[in-house]
Amino acid sequence: MIDFYCLTSPNVQKIFIMLEELELPYRQIPVDVWKSEQYRPEFEKINPNSKIPAIVDHDGPGGKPYTVFESGAILMYLADKHSRFLPKDPRALYDTLQWLMIQLTGVGPMFGQFTHFKLFAPPGGDYAMSRYQTEVLRLYEVVEKRLGKSAYLGGPDYTIADIATFPWTRQHDMQGASFDKHPNLKRWFEAIAARPAVKRALEKVGAIQSNRDKASDDQKDRFFNRGQYARA
Repeated sequence: MIDFYCLTSPNVQKIFIMLEELELPYRQIPVDVWKSEQYRPEFEKINPNSKIPAIVDHDGPGGKPYTVFESGAILMYLADKHSRFLPKDPRALYDTLQWLMIQLTGVGPMFGQFTHFKLFAPPGGDYAMSRYQTEVLRLYEVVEKRLGKSAYLGGPDYTIADIATFPWTRQHDMQGASFDKHPNLKRWFEAIAARPAVKRALEKVGAIQSNRDKASDDQKDRFFNRGQYARA
């Protein structure tokens, strides 16, 4: 059994998809970041970085419980343990890992910052909006070109690189990347969205409720580390 600390973000969606693809038994444990639950001492014992997702695999190495945090690390751990969605051939393996890293170091941070400044920042951030919108569109161009040469990001097969990237592209229209201008992205996106495990995962995500729409100004400030919670 796996304890899955979750809510609804793209990084959490990755793990829902992976768990459903592997058909593993797991227990959802919501951590409402809009109520600052990620800072509770009991959760900080799970992840000292106070972020979701995180898992506790009660059948970890040596048959003992093992905790994994950071979405990329969780995907790699589960893929390695169950020998799925991560190639064994060295070339295919590192092709997959390179595209996984693009998501972890590029797509996630840039798409996330774009969303933050679009939805939550006060007026006057034109420079930030231009910077992050430009980088989002550039990364979509990189993905589009790759998918023009390969069925999936890591190569001919569906891997954790696709599982990691797919949730971040679900808001492609809002991000300015229409399917009309990205036919390869459209083909890839629709193929993944049609997978039964992905449908099950997104149905579970859609059923989760959070305090986001009711969060107080103080809760938002703490979530974004601004105001009295800013370090600089």
